Amino acid sequence: MASFNHFVLLILLTITLILSAEATKERRAIPSKAEMKEMERQLKAINKPAIKSFKTEHGDIFDCIEIHKQLAFDHHLLKNHSVQLKPTTVPEWITGNNISGTFDLLQEGISCPDGTVIVKRTTMQDLMHAQRLKSMGFNGPRPFLKERNNTNSNGIFYFAKADFGPDSFSGVKGNINIWKPKILLDQVSLAFISVGGGPKEKFASISAGWMVNPSLYYGDYVRLYASWPIHGSQTGCYDMSCPGFVQVSKTIPLSAILQPISIYDGPQYELPLTLYQDQVKGDWWFAFKDENIGYWPASLFKSLSLANNANYASWGGQVYSPVTEMAPVMGSGHWPIEGFKKAAYVSGIKIIDRSGTVFDPEVGSVKEHESRPNCYKARYVREAAKPWKKSVFYGGPGGCIG
Repeated sequence: MASFNHFVLLILLTITLILSAEATKERRAIPSKAEMKEMERQLKAINKPAIKSFKTEHGDIFDCIEIHKQLAFDHHLLKNHSVQLKPTTVPEWITGNNISGTFDLLQEGISCPDGTVIVKRTTMQDLMHAQRLKSMGFNGPRPFLKERNNTNSNGIFYFAKADFGPDSFSGVKGNINIWKPKILLDQVSLAFISVGGGPKEKFASISAGWMVNPSLYYGDYVRLYASWPIHGSQTGCYDMSCPGFVQVSKTIPLSAILQPISIYDGPQYELPLTLYQDQVKGDWWFAFKDENIGYWPASLFKSLSLANNANYASWGGQVYSPVTEMAPVMGSGHWPIEGFKKAAYVSGIKIIDRSGTVFDPEVGSVKEHESRPNCYKARYVREAAKPWKKSVFYGGPGGCIG
């Protein structure tokens, strides 16, 4: 009887400690007055005066900002930058295979006037969520991880992808299959195309694709994202959270919700994206289908290898999860071997050379990389039958811990 009472006391003590820890976590999650004041200052700096605003059915607010007054020009390297409305050189465009037709990034009726660009408004809640994510160790996607153990003090990055390089080129293309993975609040799941280059201490990369990030975006919607982290440091940006990316589109905003979503063994939907460098100016451009969304000015990469060209490309998926939780599903949650309509993929992968010519990667130049093959896999397919010529299937059910 005494041992039973002792056991009960241990259980009660454990529960008390857990509840106490959770309460402490909640208290810490509430910003102090000083923190609130700082976030209010940040909001004022991030959200520029709008000429026109829209609220979507999902609750997002999009502002039409004068193109010359957007957040990008708060960056110290862009103080005297002249906006480029279009690139000087454009690569040879190849239309991707949109399996189930097109989709709109914004609901009908949302359009900004000439001379403005469309930007998602940042809220106080957005800043609080972003701060929380950073405290968890997530500073944005890391497309060029290769080590199997990618653990920081709070969380783990897992990936399944295919890499190209080293070589010298000026852009990549890919049609990213859109899924809506079910993940927990503190987790992130994304699919990407990416370019990168430089030695470890100066390595820089740019990536774009879709992301499900309930903690940051408030909700489990699939959203368009772009990221420009600089490896070897703690700095990094994604979407319009900090200056650097120059928006030129008045119809396609970063952080837009992507609909419809692919259905297992049903209709499939793709996000056709391109990252390419203007060979005259050196700017890196981001395009959806045939429309340029915006660019990263060459001055951002002045001291980095991306200023001249890229050396590596990557296509695939990545997830982030706290060390205390099981890794979430990636892509569709199914293995690449299951193939089309069941597994997630990036089809039509292409390399753009420095003359603007678009070509297929040579056989043997693309290698699969997986951080945890028991949870996620990648499969590079080189079948000749369209539309699966040069595709990367990736993903898996997750379930790993630590």
